[in-house]
Amino acid sequence: MSKNPTFLFFFFFFFFFSSTISITLSSHPLDPLSPAEFTSVQAAFRSHYSNHTSVAFHYIGLKEPPKSAVLSWLHHHTPSSAAPPRRAFIIARVNHTTTHELTVDLTQSTILSDQLYTGSGYPLFTFEEQIAANALPLGHAPFLESLRRRGLHGAEILCQTYGIGWFGEQGKGSRIVRVMCNYLDGTVNLFMRPVEGIAVTVDLDRMEIVGYRDRGIVPVPKADGTDYRGSKQRPPFGPGVNAINVVQPNGPSFEIDGHRIRWANWDYHLGFDMRAGPIISTASIFDVDKQTFRRVLYRGFLSELFVPYMDLTEEWYYRTFFDAGEFGYGLCTSSLLPGADCPDNAVFMEAYFPDKDGNPQQLPNAFCIFERYAGDVLWRHTEAATPEVVTEVRRDVSLVVRMVSTVGNYDYINDWEFKQSGSIKVTVGLTGLLEARGADYTHVDQIHDESYGQILAENTIGSNHDHFLTYHLDLDVDGDNNSFLKSKLKTVRVPNRTTSPRKSYWRVFVETAKTESDAKIKLGSEQVDLIFVNPNKKTKVGNPVGYRLIPGSVAGPLLSADDYVQIRAAFTEYNVWVTPYNESEKWAGGVYVDRSRGDDTLATWTMQDREIEDRDIVVWYTLGFHHVPCQEDFPVMPTLSSGFELRPANFFERNPVLKAYIS
Repeated sequence: MSKNPTFLFFFFFFFFFSSTISITLSSHPLDPLSPAEFTSVQAAFRSHYSNHTSVAFHYIGLKEPPKSAVLSWLHHHTPSSAAPPRRAFIIARVNHTTTHELTVDLTQSTILSDQLYTGSGYPLFTFEEQIAANALPLGHAPFLESLRRRGLHGAEILCQTYGIGWFGEQGKGSRIVRVMCNYLDGTVNLFMRPVEGIAVTVDLDRMEIVGYRDRGIVPVPKADGTDYRGSKQRPPFGPGVNAINVVQPNGPSFEIDGHRIRWANWDYHLGFDMRAGPIISTASIFDVDKQTFRRVLYRGFLSELFVPYMDLTEEWYYRTFFDAGEFGYGLCTSSLLPGADCPDNAVFMEAYFPDKDGNPQQLPNAFCIFERYAGDVLWRHTEAATPEVVTEVRRDVSLVVRMVSTVGNYDYINDWEFKQSGSIKVTVGLTGLLEARGADYTHVDQIHDESYGQILAENTIGSNHDHFLTYHLDLDVDGDNNSFLKSKLKTVRVPNRTTSPRKSYWRVFVETAKTESDAKIKLGSEQVDLIFVNPNKKTKVGNPVGYRLIPGSVAGPLLSADDYVQIRAAFTEYNVWVTPYNESEKWAGGVYVDRSRGDDTLATWTMQDREIEDRDIVVWYTLGFHHVPCQEDFPVMPTLSSGFELRPANFFERNPVLKAYIS
């Protein structure tokens, strides 16, 4: 949901704790836009449009060069190599009435194309329009009267913007949102003190209130016990723990060259997008036996985050957030706190995003990068049968890229972890605040009707809801053309004629997905091993080289397929989808998500049932959580984490870290 954007300003530079890191500013075709390039976009618009034209930028991002051009540049790169042309893709609202898609040549500051978008849906909300919309109720006489009747003070009110979705309306609707308000007065935890019963509807283009209703007074939850700040906590306190410091006497082992990161056997690019947040690109791993880098992942990022609430009351039924497509997962990046969000050995980077006028804004410490060792074991064995007992152990040291997106009440801790074994682990941690609803109940025994959640404190209901995170993973396992193998594990009965006393065992039945429909999988419905292979590359013993997708938390949608909410989020129907690479298919929920109708999603693209065998393919993986709130989530929620792993499967001839050594 929306967030208070007063501190969201950021810029890419590097802050380092050790001079041992090699730093240069060499360019890469997939680098995010620089401040100068945002200025180039502004210059292009000034020359293209009249001075009297109002333009609001809702998205400015890199228009990715053709994949073939990027790979060619990487393969033939020398200091004098010419990179592919730098271009930007822009979505802008012109004169508060029309949506335009534009391509800008960043070198020449010229607009190469300008197309009017006429479909359903609208672009990302800007921070500026959310701030303006949130201020409107406090100048609206009926709202002030509603506060007076509740005995609330306007100075303690903070409001938030909510997208209203689509529920079968015909025709192209207006850009309207709901504004809901919360009460402070003794706490900073506004989400635990909602002002229920009041619904304010705002037209964002006209920036005026177009609907208002007060359906009656609902108690505002008390402020007592809701403040989560350390300075506000009072005895008794729990037992403490001694300080833990992470020290690397010889400094970090990784190097940063612009946005390119090299560590151990890994080489990859770290980018940023105002919608997706962190983007990992051109990840390759060094094969010691072959003495060469081999490709693994061309492009990986969070495509959409869908958070539907299960509350059907008037101020809640439309709370079905698409956090990337409506509010911008990258836009909601929070500055990381050294020594708290990240360990002492972390290195920090900053990132850029544009405001509604296209001006580059900056936020310190958007990313942290650090080597992690928490006592885990990379591999080990103790052999006691030999004349002399042998014990061999290797420490599991990995490299982590971390970013936090605070989308309103929730904080999402995003880790991309690179392991010496060749694995890439992607983890998301959910913390922050629940979105609570005010209610008349003070005890669970009073609840005899549908509450749509769980009582957490007096007059406070934690609403049931879901989190579905859909990742775009353009795997290039040892090359462009890959295939998807569904290795089904099935029980086999032992024939009576066998001499074995066993009655059953399981074996692997391998199916190669031929088309998109073959590749769709609902995890949990069957035992299946998910392997993506390069059928044109084999190990010495004949296995196709591959990478295995190991799922984490398995959850699927529980809404009916014909529910308007689920129609928009049909990309969550399956945990795994596989599509042929298409540079225009980036956003699982569609390019225009606000008030969308589900007609431009991953689910609709795959209706073409395109061929995916021995093709350049993209894997879409949805990680899900069903959240039934409990009192331990109040007033702030301990982190709940899950993720998935991309792990080598016959990619190497043997264990690639057999000879791993940590000094």
